[in-house]
Amino acid sequence: MPNLPMLSRRAAFAALSIPAASALTSVARAAPLADAGGLRDVCFLTPQSIEGPFYLDPRLVRAEIAEGRAGVPLRVDLRVIDGATCKPSERARVDIWHADAKGIYSGYEGQGDKQDLSTVGQTFLRGTQFTDSKGAVSFKTIYPGWYEGRATHIHFKVLLKDRNVLTGQMYFPDAVNEFIYANIPAYADRLKPRAVVNANDRFANFHDPKRLSFCAIKEERDCYAVSLVLGVDRSAVAKADRPAREGDAPQQPAIERVRMLIPGSM
Repeated sequence: MPNLPMLSRRAAFAALSIPAASALTSVARAAPLADAGGLRDVCFLTPQSIEGPFYLDPRLVRAEIAEGRAGVPLRVDLRVIDGATCKPSERARVDIWHADAKGIYSGYEGQGDKQDLSTVGQTFLRGTQFTDSKGAVSFKTIYPGWYEGRATHIHFKVLLKDRNVLTGQMYFPDAVNEFIYANIPAYADRLKPRAVVNANDRFANFHDPKRLSFCAIKEERDCYAVSLVLGVDRSAVAKADRPAREGDAPQQPAIERVRMLIPGSM
């Protein structure tokens, strides 16, 4: 995995202080990383979002999920709390999944810029962890790439006793996204320019207008580290409609057809 130029990395982080480039809200910045003394209690409910057609349940309980995919090393620190009481949720199941440096998900056909790749049967960049007594989990992965029509994101689910209480998406600061995509070869050579960023991602704006799912980020010696507090409603059953757009065709039947083709995806 590549070593990032230190001065360029610091310039990218410095850009986050500029209002036009900043993607970190005060809520996200208020949540420090777990290795900096523990994620602070904050009471709020993380907004629900769609899981997309790309969720599988391979039941891979593991912290390291990259499976050798090329990309910038990334550690994802999450903490699950009761959104009403701020108390940590111990033994909550947390699933994450995301695209690789080229915007490709494992487990599905029609992947890649030409939508001609099949990754059926593969499980890269998917994993499950169970929270500790502080409600915390951590994953080692790579910085996600982008794909057409979406801003950079990682999907997550939180389950309590096999009941899905939260399905959401975590977003990344665009100043760091731009630096990585412009400077790291694993993310280069795309067929089209990236046209969607946080500001014009319709899912982020529809489901998360308060930016509660935008991560805090910092650089460490050998990786980037991101953190996010997930506030859940313990009695909820996760459900989120996608934002409607004029001219959209119904999507659910197509998604269900895809799921039926993938063993174990229902």
